[in-house]
Amino acid sequence: MKKYSLSAILLMPLLLACGSANQTEQQESFTSYVDPMIGSGGHGHVFVGANVPFGMVQLGPSQRVKGWDWCSGYHYSDSTLLGFSHTHLSGTGIGDLGDVLLLPSTQPGDTASRFSHASESCRPGYYKVKLDDSGVLAELTATPRTGMHRYSYPAGSDSAYLRLDLDYGIGWDRPTEVRITEENDSTITGFRYSTGWARDQKIYFAMRFSQPMARCSVDSATATIAFASTGAPLLVKCGLSPNSEKNALANLEAENPGWDFDAVAAEADSSWNSRLAKVKLSGGSEADRRKFYTALYHTMFAPALFSDCGQPDEYTIFSLWDTYRAAHPLSTIIHPQLQPAYARTFINIFNKQGKLPVWHLHGNETDCMIGNPGVIVLADLLLKGYVADTLAAYEAMKASCMLDERSLGALKQYGYIPYDSPGGNESVAKGLEYAVADDAVARVASRLGKTDDARYFGERGQAYTRYFDPATGFMRGRDMKGDFRPEPFDPFSASHRANDYCEGNGWQYIWMVPQDPKGLIGLFGSTDRFVSKLDSLFVVEGSLGESASPDISGLIGQYAHGNEPGHHTVYLYNYAGQPQKAAPLLRRIMDEMYTTEPDGLCGNEDVGQMSAWFVLSAMGIYQVEPAGGTFVFGSPLFDSAIIEVGDGRTFEIRANGNSSENIYIQSARLNGEPYDKAYIDFETIRRGGVLEFEMGPLPVGKASE
Repeated sequence: MKKYSLSAILLMPLLLACGSANQTEQQESFTSYVDPMIGSGGHGHVFVGANVPFGMVQLGPSQRVKGWDWCSGYHYSDSTLLGFSHTHLSGTGIGDLGDVLLLPSTQPGDTASRFSHASESCRPGYYKVKLDDSGVLAELTATPRTGMHRYSYPAGSDSAYLRLDLDYGIGWDRPTEVRITEENDSTITGFRYSTGWARDQKIYFAMRFSQPMARCSVDSATATIAFASTGAPLLVKCGLSPNSEKNALANLEAENPGWDFDAVAAEADSSWNSRLAKVKLSGGSEADRRKFYTALYHTMFAPALFSDCGQPDEYTIFSLWDTYRAAHPLSTIIHPQLQPAYARTFINIFNKQGKLPVWHLHGNETDCMIGNPGVIVLADLLLKGYVADTLAAYEAMKASCMLDERSLGALKQYGYIPYDSPGGNESVAKGLEYAVADDAVARVASRLGKTDDARYFGERGQAYTRYFDPATGFMRGRDMKGDFRPEPFDPFSASHRANDYCEGNGWQYIWMVPQDPKGLIGLFGSTDRFVSKLDSLFVVEGSLGESASPDISGLIGQYAHGNEPGHHTVYLYNYAGQPQKAAPLLRRIMDEMYTTEPDGLCGNEDVGQMSAWFVLSAMGIYQVEPAGGTFVFGSPLFDSAIIEVGDGRTFEIRANGNSSENIYIQSARLNGEPYDKAYIDFETIRRGGVLEFEMGPLPVGKASE
């Protein structure tokens, strides 16, 4: 990438969304800004319930799945609960998990209950709701590997029941084998094996009760448990393990040995607060802060622990086609201590399945989505210094790219993926994504001195040029002879998985070259023609077609912020030397596509990616090139963001003169010295310091006009 200087492009004037400068001191309780209900309506698909950052347990309410918007097991529009299960996904486009469902009741046959949002509340690490049909007040909290329940039965009730359901699963997940064992009068253990999106899931549990069971009746995948006393709240603790019931019990003893629910909830809040405190803000409105810290909260649901106490930490739930774009780059800055474990997990997955993860879920490769996103993330970690065994990591990347599966064989044979080759559907999207991964391998090979590999994968990283049709200015499918797909070509058509694109159309996939923006600009013959085409993206209108994916949402013209392939697109103006055109667009996206309402996300959360875009953009930086750590300047939404970057160091981004009118960068300083670059690299951020912007109401050079 050619590095533009700040002065050469008129100081890269960029967006700054509005915010009050009156508040200069950050409150101690960062969790007080989080609203877990944001994204629980609309198409957000977020998890609602109790968990801790990156925990195995995601304990929350589960409902009957009525469609795509119930992928997390909960949707704000619903008013019936089936109970509270211990595993959930957040923001995915496919439903799964929902393991180990509990429903308290006063009648042994109850299988569901109505509820009202008026009697429901949720904060980080804690969830509460009153079940209208039974009158039971349910409270939930969690540790990394355990869930804790407190059920207060109504006064005067002479019976208390729990229904343990191992049959329930979110989406099309269904059990293949279950076991429930009564160990003693207050302990049961068991497991749930199931198949669904992840084909071979295994989860083990150990559950303890604060009162002895009067009886426990097991019927297939369901147990009905009766308790003699209802005078005191019934407490339930449930430990999970991916390995055994014995380990689930050990996890329970190690993490949650007592019966103090309030103490566990307070510890969960403290855990969240310490993670959210990694970014301390000044300025901005109350709504801005709620959006920011809720977004930051959403980025820490996954990757989720998938190992037992006493074992090296390993993780699962890798939505990599989504998260390689912003969620993982953000994590490399604010969670440095987690990155070596992620790298180790990736290499272990490779050793088990012969390729790096694509979309890995509870020990299963789902092969969901396209490209080699695990390669991209591991390359970024290696280039940022987080990988201990660089040779093993490199060999895993190379081997993953040299397979013949998932259209890679056609790519190696033709240098692109023909649409008429076996598995050639979505050929353009697949080819563009593979080019991003191949470029990442080339960068690593160059770093490691592997010259031949760097050249080979560098050429594959340029395969995006094979799809560009200069006659139309779009990326288009080609057949095995090299001819473009016959006319008529409709760049608006977005038939789901039935054209040359994946969850998108021709307008949205022109820009899928984040690894080489300068090369993409060159395909248009001039910067002016590139900018003209990019301008058109945000105003052109046309029909996506009846079979378009619902993921294509949050539209501005044909720009779709609700889906991940376009998340870098606005920032391409920076590479064309015209960031002043990005400013109003970025401002509009942060203001309109993210709100504080239940439908406050314009698309599904995708395991933190949608929120990570907001967090990085609101701080004023964004990593466009997926591997290597070059962060271009965006437009800080706040007067100051102090970022903890590890080892006691902080990196502060200041926006002096920040206001709703002063949205453009006028000049910059780094550690008090003039700074003329339009980007900052990862190593500079990691060293700590202060990046200071002077903001103004017009782009530089326009002030006197």
